[in-house]
Amino acid sequence: MIPLSILDLAPVCEGSTPQQAFANMLELAQHADRWGYHRYWLAEHHNMPGIASAATSVLIGHVAGGTSRIRVGSGGVMLPNHSPLQVAEQFGTLASLYPDRIDLGLGRAPGTDQPTARALRRYFDSADQFPQDVAELLHYFAPVQPGQTVQAVPGGGIPVPVWLLGSSLFSARLAAQMGLPFAFASHFAPDAMDEALALYRRDFRPSEHLQQPYAILALNVVASDSEAESKRLFTSQQQAFVNLRRGTPGRIPAPVDDIEAFWAPHEKAGVERALACSIVGDAEQVAEGLLAFVERHRPDEMMLAANIYDPAARLRSFDLAMQAWQRVGAA
Repeated sequence: MIPLSILDLAPVCEGSTPQQAFANMLELAQHADRWGYHRYWLAEHHNMPGIASAATSVLIGHVAGGTSRIRVGSGGVMLPNHSPLQVAEQFGTLASLYPDRIDLGLGRAPGTDQPTARALRRYFDSADQFPQDVAELLHYFAPVQPGQTVQAVPGGGIPVPVWLLGSSLFSARLAAQMGLPFAFASHFAPDAMDEALALYRRDFRPSEHLQQPYAILALNVVASDSEAESKRLFTSQQQAFVNLRRGTPGRIPAPVDDIEAFWAPHEKAGVERALACSIVGDAEQVAEGLLAFVERHRPDEMMLAANIYDPAARLRSFDLAMQAWQRVGAA
């Protein structure tokens, strides 16, 4: 059996608050720790009312402090928004507090709109320096050398696993060249998934960080006691995608009984394409869907996402998904 992990955005639902989102986040992480999930990653986004994971490293520390076994990390930190030294210091600190439990996933997108990207970067206008920034960041985690002018304290000599994240061929190619593990954002941008995965595995060069290619694929999984209820729960995420594309992002909406009455045909087509890597159904359907996904794409690990409006239903969904996958393994 390949591992299952969780990608969380600390979703803020309509009628709720970021404070409640953080409480829900920690509760899910603690359950995931007991259920056997391998990682719990949080993603950096900005200026999005429905996503509270902007201060990603802060939340990683909160989750790591409230759990005991599960690996906790970023999926990811948007490196162009930060200096490599600051990221090394933050994750060196986390890895010092929680040894061998912290992952650092890096992305090169801003994780927001252009005005907010400019506000974040201030004096930095593009992500063109991403490969150089990744190399600089890796340098700060290496053992400190005599005479080294700038070092991350803590950070130097601390083995923080660095991942490259992406939704295109760029990061797949860079991860292969640098010998780093790779995670593909197939849960919202699946078009280049197969090509990126093949490129990464074909061109991978062993490094001091990793001897064999290791790839995570992400997918949306919504599970409940019935297919109908799971489809209804999934409408929250579908609505959120439509609202984002309409230029009206907001908090995660409550599910609706008739999604067809909500979207126009072209919006439906766009959302269904973006969310093509989704498994929605009861426990048996989820087990079949996960197995089919693994047999087709052969990831080394799967990372599940689920923006479900009701926190109890979200817990139930991740619980059912793990139970389903364990039954597949037992069979």
